[in-house]
Order: sequence, then C-alpha cells, then structure tokens
Amino acid sequence: MKRYVIKRPAGTRLPDRLARFREELNEEQFAVATAPAGAALVIAGAGSGKTRAITYRVAYLVEHNVAPARIMLATFTNRAAREMLRRVEQLTGGSTDVARRVWGGTFHRIANLILRRHADSLGYTANYSILDSEDARDFLSVCVGEAGVDTRARRFPKAEVLQDIISFANNTDTPIAEVVPRRYPYFEPLTGAVTRVDRLYMERKRERNVMDYDDLLLNWKRLLEEKDEIARIYQEQFEHVLVDEYQDTNKLQAEIVDLLAVRHRNVMVVGDDAQSIFAFR
Repeated sequence: MKRYVIKRPAGTRLPDRLARFREELNEEQFAVATAPAGAALVIAGAGSGKTRAITYRVAYLVEHNVAPARIMLATFTNRAAREMLRRVEQLTGGSTDVARRVWGGTFHRIANLILRRHADSLGYTANYSILDSEDARDFLSVCVGEAGVDTRARRFPKAEVLQDIISFANNTDTPIAEVVPRRYPYFEPLTGAVTRVDRLYMERKRERNVMDYDDLLLNWKRLLEEKDEIARIYQEQFEHVLVDEYQDTNKLQAEIVDLLAVRHRNVMVVGDDAQSIFAFR
C-alpha cells in the first residue's frame, strides 16, 4: 500500500474546480479527497471530518471523468450513503443522476442489488426473500426440530445463541467446530449437533428461496470466487471502491473489497481504529 505526502510546487495555482475544495477542506482532508489513484488507508479520529473527506473524494472522482456507475461507496448505514451522495450532487453541479448511479449503501444493500441480477447462478431465483433477525431465529428453531435434536434431554443453545454462533462463523470465516469451544465452551459437547443444524438451515433456506443477512454477503463472495464471468463484470465496473467507517467491517466484508479491487486496485478505506463498535467480530 502506498504512503504519500501531497505537495504542490510553490506558486502553483489550483484549477478552479479544486479551489472550492481547498476552501472547504483542511489540508489533510484535501489530501485525501485529491489523492492519486491506488490503495489508501485513511485513519482519523472522531470529529476530524473523515466522512466529509471521502464525500469530497467521490465528487473529485466524478469531476475527473470517472463515471458514477464505476464508483462503489460502502457506508455503515444507507442513510449515511444518501446524505453523502446528496452532498456529491451539490458539489458536482446538482445532477441527481450522480447519486442514482453511484453504487452506494451498506454492504448488504449493494450485495442485494448484485444478487438480484445473478441469484439463479447460485440456485436461487431473483425474487428471493430476505429473512430479518426474528424470522431467522424462528427458522432456526424449526431446523433444530428437523435435525432431531432432543432439547429436553440436554440443554441446547436457544435460537438467539445459535444465530450468534452461525453468524460469527460466517463473518470471520471460522468453522463452527472452532467457534463453539472458543466462545461457548459450555456447549462444546453439542458442537456436532450445532453443525448439523447449521447445515440443515442452509439447505432449507435454499429450498425456500430465502436468505438471511449473512447470506447476502456470503453469496456475494461466492459469486466473486466461483463465477469468474460474473466476477469480471464487477471487478471491471468498480474502478474505485471506497469504504467509510472501515473499522466496523468484518473479515468477510474486507475479503469482498479485496476481490472487487483485484482489477483496478483503487481502494480507499476511511476509519478510526479507536472507535470500533463491532470489535467483538
């Protein structure tokens, strides 16, 4: 990953389109917004304007003839993405086309957009349903019964705990056989049964054409790893990949970013490692 210090020759006048950036950003923010192509890790504390900097970065790319549809902006919430892209519209002349064409939102939202196009290649149909957390727990409870687990004979994890175990395994790419003894040692004798429930849960979701939130990311990654033709489409399309609040991404999301950026290698991630709220991942 490149490290750089941005300097301009003394007496050099900024182009008019950058003058506003210079007026509205401090020196560090300006350096981020106008950084050369390549990989960049931006670490900044709370209140330093890191989200502002990445917003101006998107505007800078658009003003330098990067098509909005070739930019992916992953944010912590969809609301944050909407607000950032509204600001990009203002900075680039007020065209609503920019905000509509940038691939912005949470990882899950972007995954859903892509999977709706290619679900059939993974054994789903494009009209698959998405299970919310409560529905997923109910589904897991049914799978416990189908797996023949006698919850009365021995204390077995409740649906909420099963959901945590399976989700942690998915998001950290760790086998359940390792997750259970490490995080729930009192359930270690039941590891085999938990694994059996997880396997059945995956099968039943596919049969019923449903995905939970983790499946959106897992299946997006599967497309990029297993379907070369589809992977090439998005690796070529996303010329620039930007991630806000990078400290709150997990291993699965980071791997997706790496897979997407393999063609152009233009990745900018912005975050504060001192304020991660999902460190438990």
